[in-house]
Amino acid sequence: MGIINFQGKRDTSISKTEEQILVADYMTTKLIKFKPSQSIHHVISTLIKYKISGGPVVNDKNELIGIISETDCIRHIADSKYYNMPMHHSNTVEKNMAEAVETIDKNMNIFDAADKFITSKRRRFPILDRGKLVGQISQKDILKAALKMKGNRWK
Repeated sequence: MGIINFQGKRDTSISKTEEQILVADYMTTKLIKFKPSQSIHHVISTLIKYKISGGPVVNDKNELIGIISETDCIRHIADSKYYNMPMHHSNTVEKNMAEAVETIDKNMNIFDAADKFITSKRRRFPILDRGKLVGQISQKDILKAALKMKGNRWK
């Protein structure tokens, strides 16, 4: 005796292609950016005020030149105390930022972006278009995308 199909015949008219869920759909475009000449004191105040953990550093042409994070600021504070040098306004973003910055393409699938977060252990990735900063995606943005997805999109 054969297997009985309880669901009936499959509907072949349903398309099996699903729309791509892209980084561009969930990236943040209104960013708090920093300039290389700004003081670390200003960065710390901004991070606290806006409850963020870091941000991109751009030049006057809106080209990404680095990232400044809470960790960079804490490192500066620790070094200042060690060398008995108080935080001074001459200590700038440029002297404390990370210059080697990984980016993500805005047309990357959100699942591939999630995998990149896992493998790189980064908290945010800037997004460039023709060399200009156009947005940023964070781990929190990936979580927001996951909440909006329907169950049939998970593979």
